[in-house]
Amino acid sequence: MVRVRFAPSPTGPLHIGGVRTALYNYLFARKNKGKLILRIEDTDQKRYVKGAEDYIIESLNWLGIQFDEGPHTGGDYGPYRQSERKPDYRQYADDLIEKGHAYYAFDTSEELNEMRERLEASKMMPKYDAISRSTMKNSLSLPEDEVKRRLASGDDYVIRIKLPRNEEVRFHDEIRGWVVVNTTQMDDKVLLKSDGMPTYHLANIVDDFKMEITHVIRGEEWLPSAPLHVMLYRYLGWEDKMPKFAHLPLLLKPDGNGKLSKRDGDRLGFPVFPLEWKDPSTEVVSTGYREEGYLPEAVLNMLALLGWHTADNQELFSKDKLIEAFDISRVSKSGAKFDLKKAQWFNHHYLMQLANEQIASLIQDEVKIAYPSFDLSRLSAAVELTKEKAIFPSECCTNAPYLFQRPTLYDEKTVAKKWSSEMESAMQELVAHFKDTPAFIEADLDALVESYALVKDNKKFYYFPALRLVTTGAGGGPPLFKIFEFLGKQEVCARIEESILNLKQHA
Repeated sequence: MVRVRFAPSPTGPLHIGGVRTALYNYLFARKNKGKLILRIEDTDQKRYVKGAEDYIIESLNWLGIQFDEGPHTGGDYGPYRQSERKPDYRQYADDLIEKGHAYYAFDTSEELNEMRERLEASKMMPKYDAISRSTMKNSLSLPEDEVKRRLASGDDYVIRIKLPRNEEVRFHDEIRGWVVVNTTQMDDKVLLKSDGMPTYHLANIVDDFKMEITHVIRGEEWLPSAPLHVMLYRYLGWEDKMPKFAHLPLLLKPDGNGKLSKRDGDRLGFPVFPLEWKDPSTEVVSTGYREEGYLPEAVLNMLALLGWHTADNQELFSKDKLIEAFDISRVSKSGAKFDLKKAQWFNHHYLMQLANEQIASLIQDEVKIAYPSFDLSRLSAAVELTKEKAIFPSECCTNAPYLFQRPTLYDEKTVAKKWSSEMESAMQELVAHFKDTPAFIEADLDALVESYALVKDNKKFYYFPALRLVTTGAGGGPPLFKIFEFLGKQEVCARIEESILNLKQHA
């Protein structure tokens, strides 16, 4: 059975790039009738942030990415937090030492810094490897009795992998094809830290093996670590159980120059986190897609196409259709540029798919606060008038305040171009006709103004800007007589008369 995992670290909010990784794992699992596992990789206790794990789970729940196993759902391969699996890792680190594939290193941070500075001064890559380890304090360079003494006395140490000096490491990536790296370009990474916690490198290999993960689908930033992981599978005797790798392309800034960051979002005015996040140490609040008014269906559709496409370049997919169409071989090798306008286009599309009542339920609290006297039973009708031009649900309210209250300000350009003493007289005459209209509906109102215009020897559209001005205060908006029908005869007539008084100074 296909088994894939999403393995975030609870060191802060989940970046939208991480959400895409979770989505691709989800689509791959569902397409192949497999299982999706959530594993919390909290081995870096110094960077652990309280609340981050709950944030990750809430974000993915909001987006409808369901897990079959995880810390919040349970499963047969738990525990699903690496900090709770600590006893498992030590035995594998010891096993590597016994097989001669790892060693103890007693170097202090000062000694490590001196080594790096020495190598940099010699124009060499500053890494702990088959050459530099001979000059450092480890179980390969120190006498055996000193190593035993240091271990017995409780000296601090880490366990490092012992890589060969000059050997090619080859593996096949499902997206990038064959990858070949020589160990001269690698270093002896730490596998077990001085506090007994494993590093990502050891922990994720052990966990993937024990959780029977068949495919590792993760971000491009882990591609340089993949050769090391291949070596660990080999050294632990698990090479025949090694999962297939697929390294996803980066999410890039809108201009394509570099990885998308929170700073880019702040600068350009869009979120990079799925939900609002309040940093517990600084209390700085970063907005999220949910709070900005993005619909989860739109975010999923948008993210799916940032790095993947179908043969016919189809753009709109329901979640079920995404699962049906997803093919990991069609994921791009090159980075995908974030496109804010495209994200908004997706959101508008999915907003238009919602029933008026659904949109009304999303914004009713906002309307209640902004317009406490507005009758919320009429909110769905207001949504019908405004949603066509809205990107976000809230714009069904903010784009047309005149649907909820009488205007107090008037569009200056329309006043300057369309308002005059002649137009004031026309509005007074029209309001009298409106009061006598038995059925205050769009078709009848349109015919009434057309008849009035014929008598005056003007086209009916001559009066539309002024009529819109005195009833809404705006220079544009939804069809005028649909607004009239929504507001009702009494309100429209009252607005026209009130606005005539307010606009006398412009006559």
